[in-house]
Amino acid sequence: MNHGDLNDARSGRVPVGAVLGSDAAGVVVRAAADGTGPAVGTRVVALTSGAFAERVAIGVGELAEVPEGLDPAKAVGLPVAGVAALRSLRAAGLGPGRRVLVTGASGGVGRFAVQLAARAGAQVIASVGSAARAGGLARAGADEVLVGLEGLKEPVDIVIDSVGGPQLVAAWELLAPGGSVQSVGWTSGQPAVFPPYATVGPAKSLSSFVIDSEAGADLAVLTELAAEGSLTVETGWQGPWNRFDEAAEALHARRVQGKAILETTPH
Repeated sequence: MNHGDLNDARSGRVPVGAVLGSDAAGVVVRAAADGTGPAVGTRVVALTSGAFAERVAIGVGELAEVPEGLDPAKAVGLPVAGVAALRSLRAAGLGPGRRVLVTGASGGVGRFAVQLAARAGAQVIASVGSAARAGGLARAGADEVLVGLEGLKEPVDIVIDSVGGPQLVAAWELLAPGGSVQSVGWTSGQPAVFPPYATVGPAKSLSSFVIDSEAGADLAVLTELAAEGSLTVETGWQGPWNRFDEAAEALHARRVQGKAILETTPH
C-alpha cells in the first residue's frame, strides 16, 4: 500500500467499486498468449493497476521475476516506491559526490532514495518529520539525518521531495545553481507558497514526477539489488487484506516506517 493508493480512494479519481492498488507480487497462473514473459509457476513482482485483487492481468513489460532468495513480501514493496526513487534520482543527474537531500526519508520512496543515492557515491542528507522516524537511515547510507531542514545551510545539488508544502519551498531555496528538485509526492497536504522572485536567478529546476512508462526493466534492477542485500525493503506494517482499514489508517497517520504490505488469503 502506498500513499497514492489512499489518495486515489479519497479523491474520486477512480470509480466507486474499482480495485485499488499498484504493487503486486505472486505466481503466474497463465502465461502470455504470444509466448513472451515468464512461464506458469514463476514468482513475479509488478507495477499494475488493480493490484489489490486475488488475480490480475499484467503486461509482460510491467513485471520482473523475483530472484531466488528474495521473499515476495519484500519484493512487493519495490514497484511504486523503488521505481520512483530510482527514476527520480536518474532524472536529477545522480552521480558520485553530488549532495542529495531526501525529504520524507523515513517513507517508502525516501528510504529507497537514501540507499540508491548512497550506493552511487553521493553525499546523502535525510530529512524526517520527527526524531522517532530517523531509525535506520544512517545505516541505510545517510551521511546526515535531520528533523525537518533545521541546521542545513550548505547548498544541495539534488532534492527528492515527497513532503511538499513549506518544506518544498525551503528545499528550493537550498538548491545549488544547476540543481534539480524532483517532486515525487505531497504527504504534507499543505500548499507551497514561493516568495516573490524565488524562481528568478541562477538556473535550477523543479520537476513534477510520475511513473509513465513500463517499469519491468527497472524492477529487475531493484529486485536483483534486494536479493543480493544491496537494497533493503523496510516493512513497517504487514497483515491480511481484510485489515485494509487498519493499514490505511496507520499509513495516513504516518505511523508506518517503510512499507505497508497486504497479504491475500490462499484458497
